[in-house]
Amino acid sequence: MSQITLYGLLGSALVGLGLYGLIVSADALRKLLAFNLLGSGVFLLFGVIARRGAGAGFSGDPIPQALVITGLVVAFAATALAVGLLVRLGQTAGLDDVDDAPASPRSAAPEDARGSAGGPQ
Repeated sequence: MSQITLYGLLGSALVGLGLYGLIVSADALRKLLAFNLLGSGVFLLFGVIARRGAGAGFSGDPIPQALVITGLVVAFAATALAVGLLVRLGQTAGLDDVDDAPASPRSAAPEDARGSAGGPQ
């Protein structure tokens, strides 16, 4: 098995794991990470396809390399923006965490461990 085939299979596996994470996960942050994993797999596959063209006797084309580098920068910026929006959404909605679970009220006192609902004290 050549290196190009191995990288192609790895890129396909990353795309598959990313799609699986997008479909199965309900948490917004996990969906964002799965989407990034899917994008990384696509970038790897794009690099493999460009490398195969250069390996077939054609001269190496710098355009796919430039597109992958630009895509990585845009993906990083979009991820940072999405995480910032998730954090802001969590703060606005009053959530303690980024996930979809409702937060406990911050002003409420914690319950007594012995059971304060009419039990002997």
